Amino acid sequence: MKYSYHIPASTYTRHSQYTPTYHTPTNYASSHYTPSYTSPSKYTPTQYSGTHHTPSYYTPSYTSSSSYIPSRYSSTRLTQAREDPAPVRPITPVKRTVHFPNDIIFQDVVRRGELGQIGRFIRTRKVRVDTLFPSGMAALHEAVLTGNLDVVKLLVKYGADINQRDEDGWTPLHMACSDGFPEIASYLLSLGANKEAENESGEKPADLIDPDCTELSKLFEAGCIASN
Repeated sequence: MKYSYHIPASTYTRHSQYTPTYHTPTNYASSHYTPSYTSPSKYTPTQYSGTHHTPSYYTPSYTSSSSYIPSRYSSTRLTQAREDPAPVRPITPVKRTVHFPNDIIFQDVVRRGELGQIGRFIRTRKVRVDTLFPSGMAALHEAVLTGNLDVVKLLVKYGADINQRDEDGWTPLHMACSDGFPEIASYLLSLGANKEAENESGEKPADLIDPDCTELSKLFEAGCIASN
């Protein structure tokens, strides 16, 4: 064994014979060190007399943004607004009433052959029977073109001129011959309509008769005028 506790400690304890020596340091004589660095000369500030600078007052061009105003809706209200949007109210269109001049209305009434309306317009003096419509024709010309003999007779009764000319110089007889209405032509001739009247093209009513319309041709060839 390495150690035995039955053996006195003095038998394996050795007394050191070491005698410490006292070190006496030699006196160190420091040499006088002269630094090679030369201290800088003292700075003498120059007396600077500059012009007094007056700084300009800088006005920044940047405008601060407007402060943010939070929405009135909280997150809960915003969610509800998205889920349950407000009902859209239908836009009711504005009703507009168009008022036509009496002449335009009367022209339409004549074309439709409304005898009662024609008499009412003339009796109340809302229109004149000899007025030229925007179409360039008078009421009697319009009536002849529709082939309605009853309207022609009614207008003549209220004073329509059987020889009135339109903007192209056509008389009602010109139109009756051109459009092939022998009954209307015969009625106008019976009232003394001018057979020799010429339009701006130098045409007479007989010159406008279709050769296939034998009834009109015979009416002018024989010089026969039907009585009414």
